[in-house]
Amino acid sequence: MSQATEPIAAGAPEILAEVNPAVKPRAELVGHNRSFSWITDKICGIAEEKTPVWWWWCFIAACFVASFTVAGITYLVSTGVGVWGHRNPVNWAWDIVNFVFWIGIGHAGTLISAILCLLRQKWRTSINRSAEAMTIFAVVCAAIFPVFHIGRVWYAWFLFPIPNSNDIWQNYRSPLEWDVFAVSTYGTVSVLFWYVGMIPDLATMRDRFAAVGKTVRARLYGLFAMGWRGSSRHWSNYEMAYLILAGISTPLVLSVHTIVSFDFAVSLIPGWHTTIFPPYFVAGAIFSGFGMVLSLVLPLRSIYHLEDLITQYHIDCMCKVILATGTMVGYAYAMEFFIAWYSANPNEGFAFINRAFGPYWWSYFIMVTCNVVTPQFFWFKAVRNNTALVFILSLFVNVGMWFERFVIIATSLARDFLPSSWGYYTPSVVEIFTFFGTFGVFSVLFLLFIRFLPIMAIAELKAVTPQANPHADAHGARYH
Repeated sequence: MSQATEPIAAGAPEILAEVNPAVKPRAELVGHNRSFSWITDKICGIAEEKTPVWWWWCFIAACFVASFTVAGITYLVSTGVGVWGHRNPVNWAWDIVNFVFWIGIGHAGTLISAILCLLRQKWRTSINRSAEAMTIFAVVCAAIFPVFHIGRVWYAWFLFPIPNSNDIWQNYRSPLEWDVFAVSTYGTVSVLFWYVGMIPDLATMRDRFAAVGKTVRARLYGLFAMGWRGSSRHWSNYEMAYLILAGISTPLVLSVHTIVSFDFAVSLIPGWHTTIFPPYFVAGAIFSGFGMVLSLVLPLRSIYHLEDLITQYHIDCMCKVILATGTMVGYAYAMEFFIAWYSANPNEGFAFINRAFGPYWWSYFIMVTCNVVTPQFFWFKAVRNNTALVFILSLFVNVGMWFERFVIIATSLARDFLPSSWGYYTPSVVEIFTFFGTFGVFSVLFLLFIRFLPIMAIAELKAVTPQANPHADAHGARYH
C-alpha cells in the first residue's frame, strides 16, 4: 500500500507546507492488489465449477430441516391454529416472535445496500450482494408466520384492499394492517434492488458460459441479463436506477421495523405502551442483521478462500457496527426500566420487574448477556481479528435477538392487569418444529444463491481496486 503523501492544496495554511503531515494510508478493500481478471474468475468460478460435495450434504440437510416447517404448517392448516401453544392470556407467542425476528434479520441487507451506498462507504462492496440475498430470504421466512396464523390461509388475500364478495374492508387503524403494506413494500423493493444490482454480473456469466459452449446456461443468464452489453448508455441507466432504488430503500430501513414496533407500542399492555420502541426496534434489527451477515460470510470466506475480497477491514467494520447498535440496544433496556420508574405507573413498573425476576427471568438474562455483554468484546482489536471468535459471537447475537422478541411478547402477556388470568406460555411441538424448519428454508435458498449466482458485485469490487483509480500507476500507488 502506498505511503505517499498528498500535495498541499492551493490556499491551504502555509504551516502545512512546513509540517507536511503524512496521510494515513487507507485500508485495502481488495487484498494483494488483485487484478480485474482475477476478481472475475474468482467470483464467477464459484458458480461455474462442479458442485462440491459439501454443498450437496448441506443442501440435503437443509431440505430435511425445511421439511419440519412444511410438515408443521400442513398439520396446522388441516387441524387448526389450536395446534400451536397459544392459550389465554398469551395469544401472541412464537408466531409473532419469529415474524419480528426474521424481519429484523433482513434489515442489514437494506442498510448495507442503500444507506451505505448513499454514504459512499466502499467497504460494503464485498458483502452487499450476500446481505441483499439474506434480506429477501429472511422476508420469505418471516411471511410464513402471519400468513398461517390467520388459520384459513386461503383467505390471506383479504388483508389487501381488494374488493371481495363479503364487502369486508380492512381496518386501516390497525398496525397489523400497516405491517401488510410495510413488509410487502419492503420485500418488493429488496428484490428489485438485488436484481438490478446483479444485471451486469449476470451478463458476465452469460458471456463466460457462451464462450465455453454451454448454450443453455448462457441463454438462461442472458434472459435475466435483459440484453446488457455494457455500453455507456446501459451503465448510465443502471447507475441512475440503482441510485433511485437506494433512495427508496433508505426510508424503508427506518420505517419497516418502526411499523413492526407499532404492533406493540400502540397497545395499552404494560411493557409495550412506550415511545422508545421505534428507535429501539430499528437499532435491534440492524444489530441482529449484521450478526447474521457475519454468520453467513465468514464460512463463505473460509470455504471459498475469499480472504482477499472479504478482508479483515470488512470484518472490523461489521464488528464496530454491531458494537454501536448493541450499545444502543443496551441503553434502551436501561431506559425502559428508568421510564417505568419515572412514570410512577405501578402496572408499568411491575411489568419490567416481572421480566427480570418473574417466571421468565432465565430468558431475560440470556437476552441481556447475548445483546449487551457479547458486543462489548468487539472493543478489543484482538477479538475483532480472531475470525473464529467473531463467528461465535455473531451466533450469540442472533440467539440474543430472538430472546429479546420472546421476552417482549411473552412476559408482557403472561401477566397482565388481572392476576386471576395469569399463565405461563409453553410452545407446542408443532411451533418448535415450524420455527426451526424456517432455518432450513433460509439455508436452502441461500445455498441455491451461492451455487448459481455471483455472490459478490463484480463491477463494484473492481471499482474499489487501485487499478480503477485513474490517478494510480501500474502498481496501484497514487501519482501526481
